[in-house]
Amino acid sequence: MKREIKKYLFDIKTSIDSIFSYLGEERNFIEYQNNKLLRRAIEREIEIIGEAMNRILKIEPTIQIENARQIVDTRNWVIHGYDKVDDVVIWGIVSKHLPKLKEEIEALL
Repeated sequence: MKREIKKYLFDIKTSIDSIFSYLGEERNFIEYQNNKLLRRAIEREIEIIGEAMNRILKIEPTIQIENARQIVDTRNWVIHGYDKVDDVVIWGIVSKHLPKLKEEIEALL
């Protein structure tokens, strides 16, 4: 695997770890929803994840990450549709999809 791809995979892992750190062990949706700083921090990490994935796909379009294209699409939605970002959707991504993505990234690293 190219060194550059490993760097982007590491960036994704770091962002996922940061999101989980921001949320703490309890991962309370109401607390997330009521804390603008927390929401913005998580949205920024999702942007980083999506941008890193986009760069990986440009180098290695067949990388074995199940939802790679959707990850990039989510990044675009958060950035360009900032006024339509839905807390419930972001929470679903964090709760359901990031743990699986973390496993995939760690397996590749």
